[in-house]
Amino acid sequence: MKPFSRSDRVSGQVQKVLSDILLKKIKDPRLEAATITSVKMSRDLKFARVYFVISGGKESIKDAVEGFKSALGYVKRNLASQLGLRYMPELRFFYDDSFDYGSHIDEVIKAVKSENEFNNTTI
Repeated sequence: MKPFSRSDRVSGQVQKVLSDILLKKIKDPRLEAATITSVKMSRDLKFARVYFVISGGKESIKDAVEGFKSALGYVKRNLASQLGLRYMPELRFFYDDSFDYGSHIDEVIKAVKSENEFNNTTI
């Protein structure tokens, strides 16, 4: 039995190549600070959900999504030439809010910890 499914292996390759394209070839200022965090492929390799993070607020997220839509044809051509798949998957871009959630949890833990330290020193 293979340790990873084909969709997992292709997801890793798509993420690697897409990150390289984003870093070296795309000059769109809306995508300068974007980072690809993961790619989830459907089992039939026809759809790819591409997750990204970007610094800034909701406006920069909207701008990045528009930037990805604008560069979609260019990205697909570059991916196709480097991956060698029979069919190029349909790419869909999504903001990865797990980093925001993790940051929020970290702030809550720090607040609870400082509150506990304050309560322990006042007793």
